[in-house]
Amino acid sequence: MSLPVTSWKRFARELHDGRIEQICILSDVERMTCEAEELNQLISEGADALSAKSKKERFDEQGWDSLKASPFYKVLREYKDVLPDDIPAELPQDKGVQHEIDLVPGTKYCVTRQWPLP
Repeated sequence: MSLPVTSWKRFARELHDGRIEQICILSDVERMTCEAEELNQLISEGADALSAKSKKERFDEQGWDSLKASPFYKVLREYKDVLPDDIPAELPQDKGVQHEIDLVPGTKYCVTRQWPLP
């Protein structure tokens, strides 16, 4: 049996308009089950590898001694007074707040505007 080919835009429009009431997806169940099991195994292996060393332990290993081989070591040592002593284990959560600062020559104050969340 051959079905007519339709574009995804037309399919989405007809599905949204209610002209398509039911969808039947035919797939190879054995292959899908096998791929799902492989994916679950990969996910569990990744979690085990991450739990072996906590984020804190990984960041504790990164000190000035580990940076000596880096070509940026001299520059980093030059500006070490502005770098934090302890590297945080995680970046702070992005709150989606962006600021724009307008500096106009001759003014004593700056005006800030907060952009809306995306």
